[in-house]
Amino acid sequence: MIFKILIVSVLVLSFAFYSLFYSNNTLLDKEQVLFKAPEIITSPISILYLREKIKEVDSPKYEIVQKVGNYAKYESYIVSYLSEGEKIFALLTIPKDEMPENGFPAIIFNHGYIPPKSYSTTSNYSAYVDYLASSGFVVLKIDMRGHGNSEGEAVGTYFGSSYTYDVISALKSLQKSDVVNPKRIGVWGHSMSGNLVLRSMLVSDEIKAGVIWAGAVYSYRDFAKYRISDSSFQRLPQTQIPKPNKNRETSQEISMFREDSSKIDFNSPFWKAISLTENLNFLNSPLQIHHALDDYVVNIDYSRDLKTELEKNNKIFEYFEYPSGGHNITGVSFTQAMQRSVEFFRKNL
Repeated sequence: MIFKILIVSVLVLSFAFYSLFYSNNTLLDKEQVLFKAPEIITSPISILYLREKIKEVDSPKYEIVQKVGNYAKYESYIVSYLSEGEKIFALLTIPKDEMPENGFPAIIFNHGYIPPKSYSTTSNYSAYVDYLASSGFVVLKIDMRGHGNSEGEAVGTYFGSSYTYDVISALKSLQKSDVVNPKRIGVWGHSMSGNLVLRSMLVSDEIKAGVIWAGAVYSYRDFAKYRISDSSFQRLPQTQIPKPNKNRETSQEISMFREDSSKIDFNSPFWKAISLTENLNFLNSPLQIHHALDDYVVNIDYSRDLKTELEKNNKIFEYFEYPSGGHNITGVSFTQAMQRSVEFFRKNL
């Protein structure tokens, strides 16, 4: 009899508990809000999404296509490697110095925007590559997809991740080289590739240092404020519809951004997921930033705003402004910026 009374009591209490907490969806709604799982954004340029996807990325060692130069301190070659099945070409330099026991430190060199049909593997950025190569680094200057003889489509980096895969594939390819120390690889980028350098560092912990010259677009809020003033940019005619590309973000949010960015809520989960500055918690390697005051292509406030965000997040970085040099940081500023870049890579690679 006592056992039956206990059973009935438990049932009554259970029903009362259910009625209290679940009827009218009062406390249940609060609990659901409190413990709601974070929204997963699967955009091809979402940092979390890319961090998972690049775990699948691999590339065999590059293949030498031809030797193109024999200089005082290094030799240079045209090479190719694979990125998502596309053949990507690049300029590779190898120092003539005695190789360190575990291989030379290496720099993946990323060019800024150049009209793809005008791009040259050996001519563009020759002075920049020469300075780094003469300083004892293996340098791999990538011809991004659709540039030079590289296969694939030139989709840019602000709304696409193809170039990010090109960088990570280059990293994997260099790691298999018998002249490169696989644990001492950094990245250098100019202009458009400022975005690419930082994104690559956020999605891969194997990149040990990054240098940005006159970089742009670290969040889409700053893109809306500053834009880019590049007269060389060639937009595809509307009659030439781009082919579907799994690495390009084509959502309604991007269309809205292009039509009227003032209407965008940059605090929404989508924009936070693809913003670089919103994901600086993933930056685990030091960064160096250079920008000239008279850069009339990329507003220096891109770099200043990034500096502020890096300070807020207690990241390791160096920041330099130059009174002259323009977008390419030329003249006296070029030498100073290059010296600082070399010192930074020597210290961190």
